[in-house]
Amino acid sequence: MNEDSKFNIEQVDSVAPPPRARVDDAESPTEKLERKRDYLEGFLAEKPHPVPSTEPGGDLYESVIAALKDIFDPEIPVNIYDLGLIYGVDVDADGAVAVTMTLTTPHCPVAESMPGEVELRVGTVPGVRDCEVNLVWDPPWDPAKMSDEARLELGML
Repeated sequence: MNEDSKFNIEQVDSVAPPPRARVDDAESPTEKLERKRDYLEGFLAEKPHPVPSTEPGGDLYESVIAALKDIFDPEIPVNIYDLGLIYGVDVDADGAVAVTMTLTTPHCPVAESMPGEVELRVGTVPGVRDCEVNLVWDPPWDPAKMSDEARLELGML
């Protein structure tokens, strides 16, 4: 041991190379491909879980949304759904629909007629028992609520 050093230094002429790693149970490329094929076939064979008719993606819910997309704001050439005026659509198992919506401003010229039109249009969707429209002012509507499609239509994108 060196007096100035706190470490013990040993000199050697050579060192044996470390043993090579071996994996005896590795899959062959063919076995690996078969395993992946089995997984993929199982994945593709699995059927999607049915979506209840009253939830997003369900038939009745999507029919209500389609009806809302047929209603256009008279001042802006965009449907009220893409315009962001619809805040919520709730469909229960009995076919009762509650639509929560707003208008661009409380002084909108269709403030009296738009909720009635929404109620009539949604009420004509097959499977809808009745429709209730809740007109709210909070949170207030702003252009940020518009869909990308509406922004594109209005040249805002």
